[in-house]
Amino acid sequence: MPERPYNLNPGPAILPLEVMEQAQKELLSFKGKGLSILEISHRSKDYEAVNLEAQQDLKDLFGLPAGYKAIFLGGGASLQFGMIPMNFLAGGAADYVNTGEWAKKAMKEAKRFGTVNVAASAEDKNFSYIPALSSLKLSPSAKYVHITTNETISGTRWNAFPATGSVPLFADMSSEIGSRVIDAQRFALIYAGAQKNLGPAGVTLVIIREDLLSRCPDNIVSMLNYKTHVSNDSLYNTPPVFAIYLLGLTLKWLKKQGGLPGIEAVNNEKARILYDVIDATGFYRGTAAKADRSTMNVTFRLKTEELEAKFLEESKKEGFIGLKGHRSVGGCRASIYNAFPLEGVKDLVAFMKKFESANS
Repeated sequence: MPERPYNLNPGPAILPLEVMEQAQKELLSFKGKGLSILEISHRSKDYEAVNLEAQQDLKDLFGLPAGYKAIFLGGGASLQFGMIPMNFLAGGAADYVNTGEWAKKAMKEAKRFGTVNVAASAEDKNFSYIPALSSLKLSPSAKYVHITTNETISGTRWNAFPATGSVPLFADMSSEIGSRVIDAQRFALIYAGAQKNLGPAGVTLVIIREDLLSRCPDNIVSMLNYKTHVSNDSLYNTPPVFAIYLLGLTLKWLKKQGGLPGIEAVNNEKARILYDVIDATGFYRGTAAKADRSTMNVTFRLKTEELEAKFLEESKKEGFIGLKGHRSVGGCRASIYNAFPLEGVKDLVAFMKKFESANS
């Protein structure tokens, strides 16, 4: 068993060890100030530097030009499900692609503010695939198009993104943010809870194209208006200071890994090794269509639920934590986010082969 358990939880998830060690080192005295980051004022120059550096590092990693703003909010992606239509739907219609439970939750909230056009759905096959781009029924009059780029529960992801013309493309990237190279300028708005790939629970990052702000109505609650947070650099209210600090450390760690190209190469290798053992003999069975498999959330089943229960129990004893699939679908799921080590995937594969040999 490893010294620390291998954390395969889907979120809150594994953080880089060196990030946690730095946070531990600075916990009682941030930057030698004698006070913790948990204690200093969010209006101080010390915290302002943390906030602005994290915003800039995020823009650097995604290659975003002037005209985009990065902001940090609370409430998770779940708040964004409602905040987006509150700001941009205003009784009109938007196109949503239904790829799983998180897309459905976003659609549910959007219906409170206008009409949801289901441009395509994967529900007919239990969300095991991503609809083909050619099958999307997009409306040129839609206020925006919304997709969930990676579905944590079903283990699918978009490998190519729809062309939406003049209609803004919005994306929930919560379970894959910062895991691969994307053309971020294809998107008008990207949002993600940080607690899977880029930090702890408690902070949500939003990347927004600034021209969209003119569409935000003035008659909504200030805290739910994107203009409020952009104009105040995420400091309109007391922000989740410690979570943003950890997010900032994680972004700097990600830069050290070679940025998005560097981490994508590692993530692809981790996923390849794991899917290879799943596909090898039929003892394990992947649940997502091969063409649409996530590199972050690897979902699979064994032949019986009894065998799955035994697999999960023995995996815990070997130090693999969090392999149980989501309660709505069952099975097994390995969440191998950015900070999950390649060596850990190799150890998991070795365990899986040993378990198969003993139970075939």
